[in-house]
Amino acid sequence: MWDGQAAVDALPVVLKGFGITLLATVLGFAVAAVLGLVLALVGRTAPRWVAAPVNGAAAFVRSTPLLVQLFAAWVVISSLDALALGVLVLGVHYAAYLSEVYRTGIDSVPKGQWEACTALSLPRRRVWRAVVLPQAVRNVLPPLGNYAVAMFKETPLLSVITVHEMVHEANTFGSTHFAYLESFTLAAAVFLLASWPTSVLVRRLEARLAEGA
Repeated sequence: MWDGQAAVDALPVVLKGFGITLLATVLGFAVAAVLGLVLALVGRTAPRWVAAPVNGAAAFVRSTPLLVQLFAAWVVISSLDALALGVLVLGVHYAAYLSEVYRTGIDSVPKGQWEACTALSLPRRRVWRAVVLPQAVRNVLPPLGNYAVAMFKETPLLSVITVHEMVHEANTFGSTHFAYLESFTLAAAVFLLASWPTSVLVRRLEARLAEGA
């Protein structure tokens, strides 16, 4: 049976956990976005002896579950704060995927743009900074948004390394007050209210970019 008072008592606890969930998502995605771009650029521009091991490492990260990576990192880097470790693992895990997203965006830049830069004898660094990357990043904004939402929904896995994110807090409240239904329902509602509008905005952005293409 639904207990209204238990739900009222659980709400502040769930919202406190939501703050940690949001923080982990924002910081983790910032790491993933920057590191993913670096991986894409290394794979595209670095010598083969550098690019090959980097691409191999990214493929290894993509092929192993996030939960396993969290446990492994927790064992190897146990001295690091749990939240900082969770953010680092989230960032590295999703960077491996975002590197492929960025690579697709780079490949989508029209061949004529590259040829024009070559004809104008523009420095390589300027070509990437002023011509290629602005177009590539614009083209991949929707998938970047989708991965941000996916990361947000995977933050409950951080509870295995004792990060007090929203689901962890809901579970703790449920076990101490025998109110699992109320606490987990509120956590699910917060996830829905936070992720659904973001997903809608991503779809609208994708549609707008498609119209402008």
